[in-house]
Amino acid sequence: MTSLCMPAGAEKADKEKPINLEADRVNIDDAKKVSVFEGNVVLTQGTLMIRADRMVVREDTQGFNHGTAYGNPVTFRQKRDGVDEYIEGEALRVEYDGRVERLQLFNRAQLRRGADEVRGSYISYDQPTEIFNAIGSHDDGSGKAAPGRVRAVIQPKNKEKPPPPGPALPLKAAPALTDSRK
Repeated sequence: MTSLCMPAGAEKADKEKPINLEADRVNIDDAKKVSVFEGNVVLTQGTLMIRADRMVVREDTQGFNHGTAYGNPVTFRQKRDGVDEYIEGEALRVEYDGRVERLQLFNRAQLRRGADEVRGSYISYDQPTEIFNAIGSHDDGSGKAAPGRVRAVIQPKNKEKPPPPGPALPLKAAPALTDSRK
């Protein structure tokens, strides 16, 4: 297992936005607090967008949502908090636990933040701590990652650049030199 610290804090304001779901079919069981969305499923909440073939959403007794999305692949995208950058990912199955704010990606999993990328068979992302964990992939014939290995590309961070030089200082003539031997 690999643990990478790749900060990617999700847009905090998204939690306060309504969840919008679209699908070709929906089955809602209010008694069991389970909703099943099928066919071209699109979930949006603020800057978060998830696209899947099928999504099952359960509400626990404390009101937290737990969702599992299936697709070929499931894709998601969400703006990072405080910066003009997005975190994006995909996998064949994605699970979200709203109680602990953990996102898990299973099978052909990948996460991208800017030019940084992590690929593996399994990736979890803990939103409160901003820690990623990845487990190596299985050989699926795609050539995207070697069997049993995690692939990560982390770009160097730009150091703070010094300010550009200001205008050149004007040159002054040196005071006349006098010969002290006289």
